[in-house]
Amino acid sequence: MTESLLIVGAGHAAGQLVASLVQRKADFRITLVGDEGSLPYQRPPLSKKFLAGEIDSERLLVRPAGFFDTSGISVHTGTTIRSIDRARRVAVSGDSREFRYDRLVLALGSRARELKVPGSELEGIHTLRSIDDVTKIRPGLAPGCRLTIIGAGYIGLEVAAVAVGMGVDVTVIESASRVMSRAVSEEVSRAYAHIHRERGVSLMLGAQVRGFAGSGRVSAVELADGQTVVSDIVIVGIGAVPNTELAERSGLRTGDGIVVDKQCVTSDPSVLAIGDCTQHPNPLLNRSLRLESVHNALEQAKTAAAVLCGEAASYAQVPWFWSDQYDLKLQIAGIPGDHDETVLRGSVANRRFSVLSLKDRRLVAIEAVNSPMDFVQARPMIATASRLDPDRLGNESTPLKDCAS
Repeated sequence: MTESLLIVGAGHAAGQLVASLVQRKADFRITLVGDEGSLPYQRPPLSKKFLAGEIDSERLLVRPAGFFDTSGISVHTGTTIRSIDRARRVAVSGDSREFRYDRLVLALGSRARELKVPGSELEGIHTLRSIDDVTKIRPGLAPGCRLTIIGAGYIGLEVAAVAVGMGVDVTVIESASRVMSRAVSEEVSRAYAHIHRERGVSLMLGAQVRGFAGSGRVSAVELADGQTVVSDIVIVGIGAVPNTELAERSGLRTGDGIVVDKQCVTSDPSVLAIGDCTQHPNPLLNRSLRLESVHNALEQAKTAAAVLCGEAASYAQVPWFWSDQYDLKLQIAGIPGDHDETVLRGSVANRRFSVLSLKDRRLVAIEAVNSPMDFVQARPMIATASRLDPDRLGNESTPLKDCAS
């Protein structure tokens, strides 16, 4: 008898899971339930080409609508699952519909972290996490308008780059002393801060937001030191929070995400979890991680598809990320931070360089700016913990693959 598979969440991970199962001709009756009104779509373009109006929502879709129809997938968008009865294997939606399952996959994703300060309820204050968010933001980005972005992470700086190109007056407020402080090295941070300022973005670093001012609609951001930043529109980009509440209510083990093993299986053998919402082991880095990464979402989905089909698969990947800002492509592999030495390749001034992080002369991370070949060669070297010669690494004319000590 064909088993029923219920997928809760309809983001990038869920879309890839369905595609992988269809490709494998998996023998499941598949039901996909998502709380947004759209089919699974890609989120990275939201803060870049979609915000700029260069692509429409159809081009964001992981698979076209016809794919789900022809594959026999039952899709329920705009539907939120409120509870899961694991004993009965039933998930219940907010409108009291019951979805029965034999196997369940939670692809719940994450949500934008809120900034809870006085005035945060005013109109004109946004987060950027969904198609609907961008639809609300875009009309306010008229030439000459004053946009304040709170948070100088990937999303904040990507939005700043797009908005400046639209003729918007952009101020970025960041509580840390440098941009992208949680994601990149000081060298990369300095380079990006210089480029943003060069393009006309005002960066206010080490600044704390005290609250928002306005009558009905935001008119200014108030800082802890007494400064006021006049604002027509505000975007808050201060990180994301994993959506674990449903799993917690269901009695599944959680930590910094829904805890899964290397097969993406939760504390309940009949329930798997994938994507941004998971805390998973990484045997290559010998640590437990929660990653907000398209690569992680796709690869966990592929692993889960194989496991559901009875294959002996496990998730073991070098994490990687990217960010497009202006004419710069930043590609990161590994987790920068856990190192005792860094090596610079290339030229920061020419906007083509890489920063390599080493620990005991073994490559643990790379941050490549407009240096795709360095990035491609570094990823397998991180996976194998290759021991390298720092002097040869610093010579851009020597390929990374030839830098083993």
